Amino acid sequence: MAALRVLMLGVLVVLMACEGPWAAGQKRKEMVLSEKVSQLMEWASKRAVIRMNGDKFRRLVKAPPRNYSVVVMFTALQPHRQCAVCKQADEEYQILANSWRYSSAFTNKVFFAMVDFDEGSDVFQMLNMNSAPTFINFPAKGKPKRGDTYELQVRGFAAEQLARWIADRTDVNIRVIRPPNYAGPLMLGLLLAVIGGLVYLRRSNLDFLYNKTGWAFAALCFVLAMTSGQMWNHIRGPPYAHKNPHTGQVNYIHGSSQAQFVAETHIVLLFNGGVTLGMVLLHEAATSDMDVGKRKIMCVAGVGLVVLFFSWLLSVFRSKYHGYPYSFLMS
Repeated sequence: MAALRVLMLGVLVVLMACEGPWAAGQKRKEMVLSEKVSQLMEWASKRAVIRMNGDKFRRLVKAPPRNYSVVVMFTALQPHRQCAVCKQADEEYQILANSWRYSSAFTNKVFFAMVDFDEGSDVFQMLNMNSAPTFINFPAKGKPKRGDTYELQVRGFAAEQLARWIADRTDVNIRVIRPPNYAGPLMLGLLLAVIGGLVYLRRSNLDFLYNKTGWAFAALCFVLAMTSGQMWNHIRGPPYAHKNPHTGQVNYIHGSSQAQFVAETHIVLLFNGGVTLGMVLLHEAATSDMDVGKRKIMCVAGVGLVVLFFSWLLSVFRSKYHGYPYSFLMS
């Protein structure tokens, strides 16, 4: 019986000896985590988007322990980088971060950070990153997965789209609150005032309201704007174009059929307008009462416009839908 007591006492001493270093290590880990969270909360209270260099990124984002997610925008905002898209994305990112920071649901579960290329080029090299802007969510546990990298070219950088992505990756729902923008209502009011003024000045003769050519031109402009993708731009908020920060090459046409640039819609609108103008000239050449010489010139010009701009439209289509077998004049 005495031997059994001695054995149990020995086992207890061994367990306590083993538990000591583990408990000390756990306590040390909790202290480090508490310091990191406190530091991030202090910075977030001053600025919704925390600017990080290489040391801060490695210590607060990459190194464990971490019980919080960090959404990081990798960008290049310095003027000599000439990254217009980075500035536009930064504005939306700031709106999103401020919406979270001043929300009643704000917690230390998610933080927003930024790494500028000129302040943390070593971070870009560490992550093998060669383009900006790029958004990556670093989850509270584990390494970022494929879905933790935001598909900027597909979804655009509007704050609302970023909020949906964050909700999907972190289960944190952010209600985006934008600062009031009075430009739209002012322009609408100005337009209505101009129209009202014209109607008032011409109140004795309102025949211009029944002008078919004017209404046709207005309808045509609306159709061209909608078919070129302007509504998609309004919903998704894509960048105007994409500039490679390393080569400096600017792309105005997106290489995927699932996305587009704003400049691309302007180009498509111009091409559609050229085809339409050509069709109008052909119609006028066939139906007008002008002399034969002028009608021939209009016919040749109409055919030339249709052929040229349709060929360009088809080449844009081929560049987005890879493998499309048909082309016309241009490949």
